[in-house]
Amino acid sequence: MNPENPGGPVARRAHASDWTELAGIDSLAAAGDDARRANIRRWCEQGLVVLAEDASGPLGYGVLEYTFFEQGFVSLLMVAPTARQKGVGTRLLKAVEAACTTPKLFTSTNVSNHPMQRLLHQAGWSPAGLLHGLDEGDPELFYLCPSERLRAGRA
Repeated sequence: MNPENPGGPVARRAHASDWTELAGIDSLAAAGDDARRANIRRWCEQGLVVLAEDASGPLGYGVLEYTFFEQGFVSLLMVAPTARQKGVGTRLLKAVEAACTTPKLFTSTNVSNHPMQRLLHQAGWSPAGLLHGLDEGDPELFYLCPSERLRAGRA
């Protein structure tokens, strides 16, 4: 149960066996992207995934890695198309913030991804930079989580 929203989605670390269900709610994997399916499986096996679920099953997931200058980095936040605009993204961000073990937590999104930008803005994340050249014509915006929300930042 989610104490902040009884009956709402709960978040937990994904198990290796959760990957097939997560691939089913991931728009790229569900459309047949074998590389995404392989990544989801690897992320789950490596313990990098936090998933949000309710009684119906998984609603979304986030991938928390520590490969960005040895700081936390949310490399992917995916919400099932049927669960969008229902607080799942916010729940996942909070769960990733709680799980992060470094003093800083970053993420990024394309300039064209307005829903993710809105989510990050509403969650209080600050713009941290802009990178050109990853996706032609669609720069990457980087964001930083408020440090007081991270375990390492509160220590």
